[in-house]
Amino acid sequence: MNIYVLCVGKIKEKFYREAVCEYSKRLSKFCKLSIIEVDDEETSQNASVATENAVKDKEGDRILKKIPSNSYVFTLEIDGKKTDSVGFSKKINDLCIKGQSNLCFIIGGSLGLSDNVKNKANEKISFSDMTFPHQLMRVILLEQIYRSFKIINNEPYHK
Repeated sequence: MNIYVLCVGKIKEKFYREAVCEYSKRLSKFCKLSIIEVDDEETSQNASVATENAVKDKEGDRILKKIPSNSYVFTLEIDGKKTDSVGFSKKINDLCIKGQSNLCFIIGGSLGLSDNVKNKANEKISFSDMTFPHQLMRVILLEQIYRSFKIINNEPYHK
């Protein structure tokens, strides 16, 4: 199974980078993980809605060019479908059983995702009604993917 995490921006904080490295190492037992970063756009705090949409569109164009072909695309959106860890692992396992070997998870930048990227999704998922920094969301996503593989393989993992 190939897992792609396509995200806007680079991780600057060392502790986030270390967590990403740790989960990447753990996941190597279960899948081939690729983290694909696209450049983010600078945005002022008081940007207009039109400016924010233009930023999301620029970032979205970069994302769309990097989605691996033949991928089942998940976008992480606050309005996406919520599930628990067991349900998430069941979805990953079901896709694998159906022969879907490329899963692409997309995390937008600080303003979210463009409509063009949202429309590309096979499935929109949400981890919470809360807003998380997109750098932290990368760590949370990798942890949940790792947890999913542990569940799929009936291996113990802390609760």
